[in-house]
Amino acid sequence: MGHTEWAYGLAKDLLETTLPRRWAHTLGVAEQAETLTAVLGADTDTLIAACLLHDIGYAPDLVDTGMHQLDGARYLRDVAGADERLCRLVAYHSCADNEARQRDLLDVLAKEFDQERPDLARALTYCDMTTSPDGRHVDVLDRLAEIRSRYGPEHVVSRSITDSTPCILASVEAVTTALKSSRGRNG
Repeated sequence: MGHTEWAYGLAKDLLETTLPRRWAHTLGVAEQAETLTAVLGADTDTLIAACLLHDIGYAPDLVDTGMHQLDGARYLRDVAGADERLCRLVAYHSCADNEARQRDLLDVLAKEFDQERPDLARALTYCDMTTSPDGRHVDVLDRLAEIRSRYGPEHVVSRSITDSTPCILASVEAVTTALKSSRGRNG
């Protein structure tokens, strides 16, 4: 069984019933990853698997630190025995180091997980930040505004998203440019 099939089953078990809206988002994020095959080639399977797993840290049974990226990556490493690349992608997805800093967990995150290749990290950020909570494709600025609105201005997630906005926008721009370039070569 490949990464994608395994990740789908695990994420479905953790999210579909307890967090159906989060599951819809997850499926939309994975669908976005499928559009990046021309850019990532053989690494697309790893990206799709990471997209399926990126929010498992929200599952009620997995919450430990309250930072879903870290909680999800720990579960993948310690319980599920996941590939290290998947753990790293989940741990740092969507510029998570800023949330770790806000939660005073940056040293913990950095000690437990290395960062993954920048192109894969940017691709996961692109997929996550261009997908609505309901799994629809959205503009990154609309997604950022939705997150801030959902959590409120003083919440740690809103503060970290504000700190992460330059990183998120740069990631989305880099992937968008790579997609346009790949279409130009293949068109």
